[in-house]
Amino acid sequence: MSGKVATPIIREIKDNRDELKTLEDELLSTADAKTQDIIMNYPTVYIHNWKNTDDFEVYVGESNNVFRRTREHYDESTNKTAWQYKLLEKDASLFIIGHEHFNKSLTLDIENRLMHYMMSIDRVKEVHNDRGNPQSKYYTSDEFEEIFRKVWRGLRKRNKDLFPTESAIKDSAIYKASPLHKLTPEQERARDQIIAKVASAINKGKTKQLIFIEGEAGTGKTVLNSSTFYELYCRAEEHKVKINCHLLVNHDEQITVYEQIADKLGLTKEYGKIVSKPTTFINNHSESDPVDVAFIDEAHLLLTQGKQSYRGSNQLKDIIDRARVTVVMFDENQILTTEQYWEAKALEQYRKKAKKNNNYILLDKQLRMHADSATIDWIDSFTKKGELKKIPKSSKYSVKVFDSPKQLDLEIRKKAKDKDSALSRVIATYDWEYSSIHKPEKRLKKYWEVLIDGWHKPWNRELESDLSKKDKKAIKGLSWAEQPQTIGEVGSTFTIQGFDLNYAGVILGPSVKYRNGKIIIDPSCSKNRKAKQNRTLSNGKSKKFGETLIQHEVRVLMTRGVDGLYIYACDKELREALIDASK
Repeated sequence: MSGKVATPIIREIKDNRDELKTLEDELLSTADAKTQDIIMNYPTVYIHNWKNTDDFEVYVGESNNVFRRTREHYDESTNKTAWQYKLLEKDASLFIIGHEHFNKSLTLDIENRLMHYMMSIDRVKEVHNDRGNPQSKYYTSDEFEEIFRKVWRGLRKRNKDLFPTESAIKDSAIYKASPLHKLTPEQERARDQIIAKVASAINKGKTKQLIFIEGEAGTGKTVLNSSTFYELYCRAEEHKVKINCHLLVNHDEQITVYEQIADKLGLTKEYGKIVSKPTTFINNHSESDPVDVAFIDEAHLLLTQGKQSYRGSNQLKDIIDRARVTVVMFDENQILTTEQYWEAKALEQYRKKAKKNNNYILLDKQLRMHADSATIDWIDSFTKKGELKKIPKSSKYSVKVFDSPKQLDLEIRKKAKDKDSALSRVIATYDWEYSSIHKPEKRLKKYWEVLIDGWHKPWNRELESDLSKKDKKAIKGLSWAEQPQTIGEVGSTFTIQGFDLNYAGVILGPSVKYRNGKIIIDPSCSKNRKAKQNRTLSNGKSKKFGETLIQHEVRVLMTRGVDGLYIYACDKELREALIDASK
């Protein structure tokens, strides 16, 4: 397809009536017939944008008559509550985009992708649109990707601050969690099912309804969650009814991402604080006045024992008691600490309840990793069954084994220098001491470090303290992997869980061994106290779950890479077995 699609027509003007009239007159009097026809008579896409201090605000639209539609926006500019009012007080500009192959469906898809991209840009403070309207198959849908690339490059030529590179956008955590993704058919069915159940519960006055979504890492749970959450608010606005939805997650970095999404889509301004941690939600809401819907992302992070500000014994139960409908996204294989450990009986009770009410949904298609089934099976066998099979050769996904951490680190650094794989980082099992509170004592180094035979590298979040105030401000709100200084660190499950990398350089520490043809977990070599400590079960007995939890830790690390997985094993027997398996 490359090279066969025409270049789009892009016009940029100052965003006011006089400049619009000037462009219209110019097209009618001096433009060639083709350009005039495409802008005046074809569907077009447009972007209103203006600066708010150092950041941008935008509105993206599409129309069959861009001149009439833009004048309608100007007519609304006297309304101080409308986004159009800002066109009067700000130095705004307008981009108008046309193409000879634009039809209604294609312009709707271009509009939706532009909204998705612009919401993911750090310097775009707010996107003043309602939800997008992604299209299914249509004539010329096979040309969409190439046309969009040409549109984005054309816009980028005009303003690099407002339109950064596509690779930078796709690497952002906001892009990956955005509700504006085009959903797979499986996700669409799940979203429609959730919305129907919510509508039924609200109309019939039901409470304590549970929808249980189960899926492993990379099966699209987060996107389904954010998309359904946003869709409910959009539908409520369309029908002029009130709805009270909350999005909960126990992961610090994921909270930040969701808060930014809510801010950029205007939800925080309209509805107040609707993103929070579970404990905050529980403390601020009561059973007597339940919210309509509580969405829980990464429900495997919920607590089932009292801790610090949480005084209950089961966060999920407490949330269900405070909502008409609770939607949970759950992955048992991502439980990493004893305080998160769900006893099989309690977990199955919730599953059974959801299944009984036809409220159980299983997501089983791997969407994160660009890997074939043989590679997925190899990772599954390694991380779930303790089996080391021969590493399959794949043109889609790169699995490489290294005999030194230094070489692995160098290769990841090379990947990170390429703009198409800039989100590549070294991550490791929690087998070296680290504290976010205390500095290392009795050591020559100033950082907590991963140390392997003379090679050393700081643990996650150690280098941030060395940054200037300006640099600290620049990384505020970015996930660990998005921050530039973290190429000089080693990440852990606590910083990388829930996020993607282009290439994951995984160091399997001394807790992961190979003995008698099997991969085994040795908790005595782990420094992860939260995985090793005893757990008091509901029957009062105390039990350790270190082997299971560290196995989960290994799986989280080995499923982070979208395009590739690089591995170094500290255990000599495992390292040799991996090298042999890669031949």
